[in-house]
Amino acid sequence: MTMINRIEPLERGKRKIVLEDGKSLVLYRKEARDLELAPDMELTAEAYQEILKNILIPRAKKRALHLLEKMDRTESQLQEKLQQNEYPPEAIEAAIEYVKGYHYIDDLRYAENYIHYRCRDKSRRQLALELSRKGVARECIGQALEEAYGEEEEAPKILRWLEKKHYDRETADVRQKQRMYQFLMRKGFCSEDILSLI
Repeated sequence: MTMINRIEPLERGKRKIVLEDGKSLVLYRKEARDLELAPDMELTAEAYQEILKNILIPRAKKRALHLLEKMDRTESQLQEKLQQNEYPPEAIEAAIEYVKGYHYIDDLRYAENYIHYRCRDKSRRQLALELSRKGVARECIGQALEEAYGEEEEAPKILRWLEKKHYDRETADVRQKQRMYQFLMRKGFCSEDILSLI
């Protein structure tokens, strides 16, 4: 059992119910009124669970589906979006399990698609870093990279960049070589591969 500390008005007719234990619930004004929630009122554990089960978990599931309808996301990205919408952790967890159950989120599939559409000009290292920033697990990244590249060399990509940048190794001076080296290092290519080609 916990006390309702305060009720804050939010945009679009919503109310944020801030509990004494630090948790909070976001409900529509009518829902809060129908539940007769008020500051300094005791909220039992059973009442909290009922609100979760009947209102917040179904709403979090719908929101998750809506977010995935617009674009593919990683589990981490979806979790972050639901947190921004101020769903409690229990509702977020239930929503993620729900969409996972239908394979609407699959970090391995996400990584494979991401690599497939970006692998032409990006190094393995750069792709791995970008996927890591999106919250994809290291094992998923490694598996997706292995499937996409196998033993494929990075040299063809470096050569494409050299051509794209109109780099001529016969006429390039030291400064141009340094600039191209730094550019390719920023792209995530291995120093050894770069030096062998510039």
